[in-house]
Amino acid sequence: MENPKSTIHRTSIDVMDAIYNRRAVRNFLPKKVDSEIINQLLDTAIHAPSALHEESRAFVVIQNRSVLDRISETAKLLMKNETKDQHDLQREHIIEIAEQKEFNIFYNAPALIVICSTFKGPFVSADCWLAAENLMLSALSYDLASCVIGFSVPALNSPEWKTELEIPEQMTAVAPIILGWPAGATLATKHHSPVILKWL
Repeated sequence: MENPKSTIHRTSIDVMDAIYNRRAVRNFLPKKVDSEIINQLLDTAIHAPSALHEESRAFVVIQNRSVLDRISETAKLLMKNETKDQHDLQREHIIEIAEQKEFNIFYNAPALIVICSTFKGPFVSADCWLAAENLMLSALSYDLASCVIGFSVPALNSPEWKTELEIPEQMTAVAPIILGWPAGATLATKHHSPVILKWL
């Protein structure tokens, strides 16, 4: 629950405005996200729907710059190895990104929140993504921006990183979300109209 004595500024935002104004941001200010805010965002995440109310989610919060940089390097190496047998434009683009020495897959964001499934099952991945949506939308009330970094999933689920991050063997990193204050405006992107297969 939100602390009534909190000094952290939070803006009341309409849920529709949050949905339509959310952006995937990849450029952040070098400003640390307060732990009180992160705890509040995690609280919004656990209030997301979950199948059978199993609440099959756990979280890893990383703000250590050195750790984020090391995960980024592992992810880039895995990206190159996983695409070595592919021969298409997507592979070329991935390798081009991975070989940029200065490129950080987390875009130097001050925080990474990893949503993990606590067991294997048919709905646990959906549960994690529902929690991710709650977290990303509620971040807007603190003027924070976010972006899902799917490229980091193989690294986060590697044995060495699961050990270092204390992710139990039976758990799986599903939704890695970077978080921070945006450095400038992010333009809106166009979306296709809903594809309605049938309306009875």
